[in-house]
Amino acid sequence: MSAGAPDGAAPAPFDVGALLADRATRIVVCCGSGGVGKTTTAAALGVRAAELGRDPVVITVDPARRLAQAMGLTELDNTPRPVPLPGAPGRLHAMMLDMKRTFDETVEEHADPERARQILANPFYQALSSSFSGTQEYMAMEKLGQLRHSGDWDLIIVDTPPSRSALDFLDAPERLGRFLDGRLIRFLSAPARSGAFRLLGAGVGMVTSVVSKIVGAQALRDVQSFVSAFDAVFGGFQERAEATYRLLQAPGTAFVVVAAPEDDALREASFFVDRLRADRMPLAGIVLNRVHGTAVPGLGADAAAAAARALEDTGEHPLAAAALRLHTERARVHEREARLRDAFTATHPEVPAAEVPARPEDVHDLVGLAEIGRGLTG
Repeated sequence: MSAGAPDGAAPAPFDVGALLADRATRIVVCCGSGGVGKTTTAAALGVRAAELGRDPVVITVDPARRLAQAMGLTELDNTPRPVPLPGAPGRLHAMMLDMKRTFDETVEEHADPERARQILANPFYQALSSSFSGTQEYMAMEKLGQLRHSGDWDLIIVDTPPSRSALDFLDAPERLGRFLDGRLIRFLSAPARSGAFRLLGAGVGMVTSVVSKIVGAQALRDVQSFVSAFDAVFGGFQERAEATYRLLQAPGTAFVVVAAPEDDALREASFFVDRLRADRMPLAGIVLNRVHGTAVPGLGADAAAAAARALEDTGEHPLAAAALRLHTERARVHEREARLRDAFTATHPEVPAAEVPARPEDVHDLVGLAEIGRGLTG
């Protein structure tokens, strides 16, 4: 924070420029709650990395499509698109995750053509790939693994989904795996999976009949045929998810927590920091967005308010009094944000911090993204 902030331990500086310039850094994961500027931060890091000579790709899962608009693109889809950056030595690409398309591509890649056709046409699969809780996060992991394996970019920047539960995308592979390998799915699919199962007697047939009446005969057949066809590729899903999870823990990956100097946002940031530590994920630092400064850093809110009252009592210099009132309001915001920052720092003194000053308007073009990126890197 600028001078004039309340007493408290200043956060260690987060050297974002060194992080991006280091060729050993291959993956940067931006995480945080919604509404704190996470997508903007990811895009700004991508622009700055290209200016530093890297060849980054930014992947967003933000359905609001703000990244495409800020980068001057008409749209983003599941294929990385080049972003024009005249004069930049590096090549920047960007894409927006299409979870169903990614799921379809994964099935097509890892199943034989006939089995893939059966899976893609299955109504249960279509519902699973479009709306099952955790599918978006799982496919973000899948796409990250694909981009890393391709070797086309020397830096991947991931804009993760905003989530109240810290780092849901880390849990998604296990959650999806538990569902697909769960007792209910295995039970419902057993008649299609094993002829021996049908020989166990009338008791099982009775239970299956009851389940069929509850979920519907056609739905039961859809589940059975889906699991039967999907069995051959499910193990590969799990193996790749586990490999990507290990990749996120490995040297060369850096997590950046994005927050705003607000109560709720910093509380969420604390959850993210704690979860990253618990999972042994490499936390690089925190970026505080929209931090307010003051025009006269040495003049605190109380002193400015007293000076304004003194001028108002005399009736002289009304413009100066009005200016002091405006400064008082700005200084109170600045001091409140500094107190919140210091409280976070006291709880997490080991987390380096970088700050992005508040702007009069939202960033909506590459010029604004470049300014933020340069500000973050000094």
